Amino acid sequence: MRRLPISPRLRPYDNFLLDLDGCVWVGDDALPGAVDAVSALREAGKSILFLTNDVRRPPEGFVRKLWRLGFQASVEEVLSVGAALQFELAQHYSGTAFVVGSQALVDHVADAGLRVVNNTRFATRADLVVVGGHDDFAYEELKLAAQAVIRGAELIGATRDPNFPMPDGPWPGTGAVLAAIEVAAGRQASHIVGKPEAVMYAAALDRLGDGRTVGIGDRLDVDVAGARRAGLDSALVLTGGTTREQAEAAQPKPTHVADSLGDLVLG
Repeated sequence: MRRLPISPRLRPYDNFLLDLDGCVWVGDDALPGAVDAVSALREAGKSILFLTNDVRRPPEGFVRKLWRLGFQASVEEVLSVGAALQFELAQHYSGTAFVVGSQALVDHVADAGLRVVNNTRFATRADLVVVGGHDDFAYEELKLAAQAVIRGAELIGATRDPNFPMPDGPWPGTGAVLAAIEVAAGRQASHIVGKPEAVMYAAALDRLGDGRTVGIGDRLDVDVAGARRAGLDSALVLTGGTTREQAEAAQPKPTHVADSLGDLVLG
């Protein structure tokens, strides 16, 4: 099998933080060149951690999708915002929680030791409201979450991502759902866990260990900003909706810009 050499500009890095949506895949399809790019990084002996703000699946679900699309990955190589949120909640919170989100997010909150009060008469009396976007978001969730926050519950958001790329165009993300709850309750979330916040990158760097690290993704306000805040170099790929003109106008600019992950790694 022919070995794929990586680009000289990436050779100095030991560790690679790879975003998923808009960088590795869009919807249910791997982006062109992404499988070869990840394989080339592995062949070069680089450490990889898939870092995602997607709260709709558990880490095992992301691993299954990666394998289905042709990537090799282990559970230890996936850090989802749900897992980071679970760690944060377990360290700093207790009591009851109302969860706006997928079953995966509900499970993360329960595994953190909180008592989930969804589908009970105590939903609006929760100590904590945890918010993540999901495909089945309903008005009833918005109503109960807002009522709980108005009654005094602390509000925590998984991310502030306004949207994420899909084949038919951007879909509303966790940030859109969180904003609706904040407006309805008249109060801002006290804490955000996912990229570009420090919690996510601290967990990622702890898992990777020593070495020079670069963060790769498709959003200036999330992936590039998060890497910069963590003191890391960044690489922006233009497969998730960010244009080259926006990349060139950014201050400060990403360390690297490429049309795709394939072009970045193999170009």
